[in-house]
Amino acid sequence: MAYVNNIRMFLRVYELGSMSAAARDQRTSPAVASSRVAELEKHLGVRLFNRTTRALHPTEHGQMFYDGARGILDAIEAAEGTVMEATQSPKGTLFVSAPLFIGRRIIAPALPAFRAEYPEINLRLRLSDRVVDVTAEGLDMAFHLGPLVDSDLKVRMISDCPRLLLAAPSYIARRGNPESGAALVEEGHDCLNLRFPGAREFQWTLQTDGGPRRYEIAGSLETDNSEVLTDWAVAGCGIVLKPRFEVAEHLRSGALVPVAAATPPYPAQLACLTPSRRLRDPKVQVFSDFMVARCREAIAAADP
Repeated sequence: MAYVNNIRMFLRVYELGSMSAAARDQRTSPAVASSRVAELEKHLGVRLFNRTTRALHPTEHGQMFYDGARGILDAIEAAEGTVMEATQSPKGTLFVSAPLFIGRRIIAPALPAFRAEYPEINLRLRLSDRVVDVTAEGLDMAFHLGPLVDSDLKVRMISDCPRLLLAAPSYIARRGNPESGAALVEEGHDCLNLRFPGAREFQWTLQTDGGPRRYEIAGSLETDNSEVLTDWAVAGCGIVLKPRFEVAEHLRSGALVPVAAATPPYPAQLACLTPSRRLRDPKVQVFSDFMVARCREAIAAADP
């Protein structure tokens, strides 16, 4: 088992490009991670990484070993999954990511019920509104809200999520209600921006009579946290673009109202992304089934 653990550590160091990042991923110390890689190098009789004070890069032997090692670990995990499927007792650790609102308001509250049904499955839940790299970050599953891009990941569609442009009544009283995306820009409205590497929310694509049109929006407030954007909008700081299910309570209370009705946003796609090699893993299957159902219930409950 020690050899398998050494291979697993090597793969995570290779994929994350950092000994410390791999150590965090495997819930151990950088010293242990370095020791496991060193043991593997000693066993193979080659150096797998070139190390400097600033960076770590795989050697030619490391690159050669990676593909075979990845296949070995995938085969072991597939075999374990077959056994667990036969015994009908999914177990192990799942690494899952989700956007903040979905993670905090839907997935996290449902976890006690999931754990009661599957007590041998442990979960490592990472919440972030940034775009994650499922493969590079070693995730078993990622809940994704937004445009889907071509990849080798298995996509399980959950729902199309209607979106709205919204503002607080206090903002509308102060700045007016823009009728369209063009007015949004021409009148210089404050737009609340979601910014992080890879984010595109500062360019809102809206529906017009002539088809989709992208508007370059601007504002004085930015964050990488979508829930903070909602709080700012409720406080009257500007206009926000949001999925309806995230702001349903504020719509019902009147804290937020739709604006720019002539050019509404396109729906966002909510999907569950899984590496192909994880598809037959029973713990992945049961978690996906359980949480996809909860997500669909929450989105349906937000409809007016």
